[in-house]
Amino acid sequence: MTEHRLRTPLSMEDVKRLRAGDVVFISGHIYTARDKAHALMRARGSPVPLEGAVLYHCGPLIRGDEVLSAGPTTSGRMARYTEEILRLGVRAIMGKGGLPGEPFLGRAVYLAYPGGCGAAAAQQLRLRSVRLQELGMAEALWEFEAENLGPMIVAVDSHGGDLYRDVRRSVQNRLAL
Repeated sequence: MTEHRLRTPLSMEDVKRLRAGDVVFISGHIYTARDKAHALMRARGSPVPLEGAVLYHCGPLIRGDEVLSAGPTTSGRMARYTEEILRLGVRAIMGKGGLPGEPFLGRAVYLAYPGGCGAAAAQQLRLRSVRLQELGMAEALWEFEAENLGPMIVAVDSHGGDLYRDVRRSVQNRLAL
């Protein structure tokens, strides 16, 4: 396990250095998106440039220009959008619960951020802007400036490593005994 401190926009070299199980901290611009933002981006395209971006599956709690909480939401709901989002140049998706690994091969990583850590994440984020505000606070596309956001675990890497798959296999093998 290796620790990485990365700055956005992420390059392919950044992504290729990461292996499942590594620990990552992110600094720079990150964007949030949940179900409705993904659906709108599918229909209209992205309102922000996503080349090299980190996309956080998160519905933050914001008061004025203060980030009160920014914990991860379950990524599985956005699985049907993964291929399209990665095609737009996203190099990392953050969230909880995982996503299928195949779309990440050769181009991106999935970073697992612990659920229940919304207040801790908020301390590492500054609000920069909001797009798609008509969707409401949780569903809008928020742009944050992150400062050492983490720690996160590389759960799916660009080389085929997938911690979620490995755990499922381990459980299946144990149950088969």
